[in-house]
Amino acid sequence: MSFWKGHRVIVTGGAGFLGSFVCQRLAEAGVGELFVPRSSEYDLREKEAIQRLFKKTKPTLVIHLAGSVGGIGANRKNPGKYFYDNAIMGIQLIECARQFKVGKFVVTGTVCAYPKFCPVPFREEDLWEGYPEETNAPYGIAKKILLVQSQGYREQYGFNSIFLLPVNLYGPKDNFDPESSHVIPALIRKCTEANRSGQTWIECWGSGTATREFLYVEDAAKGIVLAAEHYDKSDPVNLGAGFEISIKELTECIARLTGFEGEIRWNTAYPDGQPRRSLDASRAAKEFGFHAQVSLEEGLKKTIDWYQNKFAEDQIG
Repeated sequence: MSFWKGHRVIVTGGAGFLGSFVCQRLAEAGVGELFVPRSSEYDLREKEAIQRLFKKTKPTLVIHLAGSVGGIGANRKNPGKYFYDNAIMGIQLIECARQFKVGKFVVTGTVCAYPKFCPVPFREEDLWEGYPEETNAPYGIAKKILLVQSQGYREQYGFNSIFLLPVNLYGPKDNFDPESSHVIPALIRKCTEANRSGQTWIECWGSGTATREFLYVEDAAKGIVLAAEHYDKSDPVNLGAGFEISIKELTECIARLTGFEGEIRWNTAYPDGQPRRSLDASRAAKEFGFHAQVSLEEGLKKTIDWYQNKFAEDQIG
């Protein structure tokens, strides 16, 4: 409580999926003042907008969560946009924070920054051992640039910037748009809509053999706030849940939890993405005591309940 009491905190992307849970946790921790810039007023791709934001709010700490993100399909359609938007936002925010003498800057990177064929579980030391998986490399590299900037600024200017690498997130308030959603919300929506329409099968991309790790959004928010409170080093830190599951197993689990009993068809004309993905989260445990608390099945149930209740509200509306 005492750490946050005197801070003036900007959370970019604070109105978004992860950001809303980070802001809730900060409010519970007794943050002094909290600012959530909206894109309609502050386009964070424009340096003038960032300068205007910092002049108005005079932040002592910035948590940078804003970004252009999406699943495999969205990344394939928007490689240039995802590279530019994510790189330019982060680069200019860190530079302006340095100029305005912000006391601490928290950068959230992405598991997509890791090499395509990285040994599992991914360790922070392996981050530069190869090129990321091609379908989301522009996004991953744009985020990885911010680690270089963060470390360079600490070395040259003594700027306190930390870099976190969360694994794939999911939970209530996730993006369920079929054009840009990630795998869990996409599968929940497919199964729910198939049940409601009486459809006897759903189609899934790839072969189902790729593996992933998923971190419940409230656990991720807890990890980010803990790091902001306790971590002050230049080394990147993974935020993960400590398990690995195949997309096929995940799909079958979501089908069971949503009550979908139809056929699952795998369209191998679409890519699997990175073959395997799972993080070594031991550094986060050692440095600031982070451990994920919500199991995958519990988190999926909460996410499904939220979506299906929201779906019912939208139908009524």
